Amino acid sequence: MIDIQEAILESIVVHQVGNKSQEDHLVISRKELELHDDVKDILKNYFLKSVKEEGYYQFTHETGLEFNEVYNFCKSIFDQPSDLYEQSINLAKHLFEASTHPNIKGGDFYVTYLSGFKYNDEHVNAIGMFKSENKDTFIKVFQKGADLAVDCDVGVNINKLDKGCLILQTEEEGYRVIVVDHTNRTSETARYWRHDFLQLAPMDEKYHHTDNYMDVCKGFVEEVFNDDFDIPKTDQLRMLDNSINYFAKNSQFDKESFQREVIPDDELFEAFESYKTNFSEVNDVQLYDEFDISKPAVKNQKKFFKSVIKLDKKFHVYVHGGHDFMEQGFDDKKQMKFYKLYYHQEL
Repeated sequence: MIDIQEAILESIVVHQVGNKSQEDHLVISRKELELHDDVKDILKNYFLKSVKEEGYYQFTHETGLEFNEVYNFCKSIFDQPSDLYEQSINLAKHLFEASTHPNIKGGDFYVTYLSGFKYNDEHVNAIGMFKSENKDTFIKVFQKGADLAVDCDVGVNINKLDKGCLILQTEEEGYRVIVVDHTNRTSETARYWRHDFLQLAPMDEKYHHTDNYMDVCKGFVEEVFNDDFDIPKTDQLRMLDNSINYFAKNSQFDKESFQREVIPDDELFEAFESYKTNFSEVNDVQLYDEFDISKPAVKNQKKFFKSVIKLDKKFHVYVHGGHDFMEQGFDDKKQMKFYKLYYHQEL
């Protein structure tokens, strides 16, 4: 288990990394940031509160670990923390070279050295790399003479970290890495941070097999089994519920039992298999027909399986089952759609 409560932000560098394919720029800072303690604490909380101990990764490379650029840059920092600034430049350049997909956003790239972590009751140091891609507009109210004035500014919302990773200085080959990525997990741009830039491999195969397959289920409903193909919303929610229930109640995944319980229609399952194949190729992951199910992965994924029917801007209907007791229709007199719900008692 990892404990981040006593972590200390020792040093930090920030660069701006654009999208190389869009002819954006790479802006390199001239030195490390010099910050007051209160600003350091705000940044530390911004970086670390999104770090969840779910599935661990480690640096890898098809030829040999010594050919992984990020691993080597991090090793140099762990060996000599005073090299943080120099190695942060190498990391920023490497990230810039990996940012070639047209949909990748540029942003502020932070490289940090932290101490005070506890991992399995031992103190370890860590390197954090974090990227802020999205900006928000903020309203500022301030005193101007004897009056109050209002202005607007654009900045980073400290409650919304876009991407990050925390590298723990453990004895394991390739270290132990925790990844944060709030990009759409089924998009083509999602793989550049984890695969193209960091070049990571999962340490807990069971967790990642479960996580990837549940991503496929969710992505299939959102991108294929949806309104665009005249699929009723209730049928979409039923498939989401059947998917999450299958993983929640079983300890092992089996392709045949999954099809029988979740997608019994042969034609629909063929479309699902086609989507799964494309997902595997785009995200560079292998999806197995049989594997042990990770309950922590199921628990983490549940929050992404939202069974909500949004009706105009007036109603949100949260559905937790009982799809057979819902009817959808159209009222000719009102010229409006409607849902009819059957229930025994109001709670």
